[in-house]
Amino acid sequence: MKRSLKVLVVAIAAVSAGAWWYLDSKQAQRDGAVDLDHLQAPVSVRYDERGVPHIQAQNEADMYRALGYVHAQDRLFQMEMMRRLARGELAAVLGPKLVDTDRLFRTLGIRAHADAYAAKMDANSAPSQALAAYLDGINQYQTRHPAPLEFDILGIPKRPFTTADTLSVAGYMAYSFAAAFRTEPVLTYVRDELGADYLKAFDLAWHPEGVLKPSLAANDWSDLNRIARLSQQALEDAGLPQFEGSNAWAVSGSRTTSGKPLLAGDPHIRFAAPAVWYEAQLAYPGFELYGHHQALNPVASLGHNRDFGWSITMFQNDDLDLIAEKLNPDNPNQVWYQGQWVELQSRAEQIEVKGGEPVSLTLRRSPHGPIINDALGATAGKTPIAMWWAFLETENPILDAFYQLNRADSLSKARAAAEKIQAPGLNVVWANTKGDIGWWAAAQLPLRPAGVNPNFILDGSSSEADKPGFVPFSANPQEENPSRGYIVSANHQPVPASGIEIPGYYNLPDRAQRLDQRLADDRVKWDLNNSQALQLDNGSGYGPRLLKSLLPLLQTDISAEEQVLLKQLANWNGDHTLNGVAPTLFNQLVYQLTDAAMRDELGDSFFDNLLATRVLDVALPRLAADADSPWWDNRNTPAKEDRASIVKAAWQASLAHLRSTAGNDPAKWQWSTLHTLTHEHPLGKQQPLDKLFNVGAFAAPGGHETPNNLSHRVGPAPWSVVYGPSTRRLIDFAQPTQALGINPVGQSGVLFDAHYRDQAKAYMRGEYVPQHFSAEDVAANTRHTLTLNPGPAH
Repeated sequence: MKRSLKVLVVAIAAVSAGAWWYLDSKQAQRDGAVDLDHLQAPVSVRYDERGVPHIQAQNEADMYRALGYVHAQDRLFQMEMMRRLARGELAAVLGPKLVDTDRLFRTLGIRAHADAYAAKMDANSAPSQALAAYLDGINQYQTRHPAPLEFDILGIPKRPFTTADTLSVAGYMAYSFAAAFRTEPVLTYVRDELGADYLKAFDLAWHPEGVLKPSLAANDWSDLNRIARLSQQALEDAGLPQFEGSNAWAVSGSRTTSGKPLLAGDPHIRFAAPAVWYEAQLAYPGFELYGHHQALNPVASLGHNRDFGWSITMFQNDDLDLIAEKLNPDNPNQVWYQGQWVELQSRAEQIEVKGGEPVSLTLRRSPHGPIINDALGATAGKTPIAMWWAFLETENPILDAFYQLNRADSLSKARAAAEKIQAPGLNVVWANTKGDIGWWAAAQLPLRPAGVNPNFILDGSSSEADKPGFVPFSANPQEENPSRGYIVSANHQPVPASGIEIPGYYNLPDRAQRLDQRLADDRVKWDLNNSQALQLDNGSGYGPRLLKSLLPLLQTDISAEEQVLLKQLANWNGDHTLNGVAPTLFNQLVYQLTDAAMRDELGDSFFDNLLATRVLDVALPRLAADADSPWWDNRNTPAKEDRASIVKAAWQASLAHLRSTAGNDPAKWQWSTLHTLTHEHPLGKQQPLDKLFNVGAFAAPGGHETPNNLSHRVGPAPWSVVYGPSTRRLIDFAQPTQALGINPVGQSGVLFDAHYRDQAKAYMRGEYVPQHFSAEDVAANTRHTLTLNPGPAH
């Protein structure tokens, strides 16, 4: 027995030692020295207490090559998954269940567009050379080191990263902005199948006279619904960052305590592990920047230095049109375009499938753009639906734009950089130490024929789908040093001085209004402390605004318990605090009201798609205030219901659901128990891997469209937070080297790394951490130093 126990102990020790060695081999090296080919001089990489690298190089190429190397150490698997999603290559490592997602992204044309764009780029331009050096750093790391743990689990082969991969990821990011893809099918269905009276709730400029309705059959409606759902599902299932909204504001020195401008920004992006942003301080003689980088991108999307800084929000302009083409009855490969039958272009592609046979695709394109119902394969209906998308139809030198923005120390340079951002549309909010603040709605806005409403699917056989040109950048919404002393950008509909109309799927105005009301108070001098409180504001006027029309309908024939609950709602100021019961009641009621009023008309599939759109947020207060809306009648019953009966039914359904979900005691229906955030890793969707890779769950304050926009999808309790502030940044340009920020999870994407989840709890508590910048500050907070030396190839 003793001998057997000794053998067992030795075996366990050997296995443990092997496991430790295996996992340790996957960790980032942050101390010592490493040879890196193609460097011209040694590069110092000092890591601070959060694992943020501070890179000091002697020239630009060495700096970007070092960035690629250290970025890959921490985020190689994220880079791999991002390029595979964007290029339609997930099924090769995840199996047949990802074929539909791959087919969708191949159909969008991102892969083909990126390959063509990469081939025509000027390899000698500074941005191209920066990208080449960065990718070389990534590839050298990948070649020389063991593959990440996830590569081993999924059987992912190593292969070099390319310029086309970076451009493909940019396409994925742009696509995640494209709300039209998921909204236009629903709105067109409401218009054409339900009618104008139903459309009134959505506050769209709809003019029945002169509106051209494409001829769509029942299977075509099914196509559109499936495409919208596939689009949404692809983003949800990827477990990768998706842009949703954002806050940013700049306050001039006349309104700050320090007398210098203050910049605040918190882009709202789908939460994931690892987080979207990779922080790094970059420097070589004549250049320095503290930046936030996306996977496979050498230039910072957010950044600041001693002289200037910027943040971004989504413009929300509609840069994507869906177009129903008219097929030639005698030739299914021709569509009617500008008075004649023209041939559809086609190309063949193949999707590799892990554990299965390859899937062959034939992808078609009309003069308007890719035929997106090719994403449905052989089950697609007869009407080709084309997609005109600015990302595919403009020059869009976005790498050049951000390369210049990383160096823009004046208003004129920042404006020139913003002008190069053509798709997706972004608001660039900028400030500098000289006292300037600025905002540019950056996008190449298409001109559309008069009277065309791009909220709906357009008729490709007419001229309404034509794009005669683009609006000049000077006519875009923008401000520089406004007299009121501040700028707010929160995804609301902008009002350009030029007076042009800019169609878009804008967010509720309530979040922007709340920020504006506070910033407009000229009694307040802004600093880093009260700016934190504003970023962490958990309130919104939306709830009380919607409830104003509903609460009077619920005051009769109710129990004493219901009276208490309704009183809480009546006295609620819209704050989504952790200990509140009112936000729980409100958010459950929002879902039940939407379900009771709209599901019967739309059917389950279109209804589920509607829940994922921004137009629903705008529609509900209008619907609640309209007692005569046809939405109130339930088509599934012989009686004709009215607003009061539907609202009461929704209220009772809300209470019943909360009792079944959270117990019979309403005091326990607190927001903290039902509104939680889990950072999901792509492998965390499978048990028991979720216990290893996911981070959370955490009780989450804030809510849908509050400034602290920890937002969930409209649905029944409990609610999982989907997106929110991907970082919170504050820079006072009196002391720009003492900026504050936070990462929602951690800097590293390597499991068991000390920085894999080390900021997650602080983020939920609303804490901020310093972004070390000055040489003295970096030295005082350096925990590890890695030296990259020129390798033998030098």
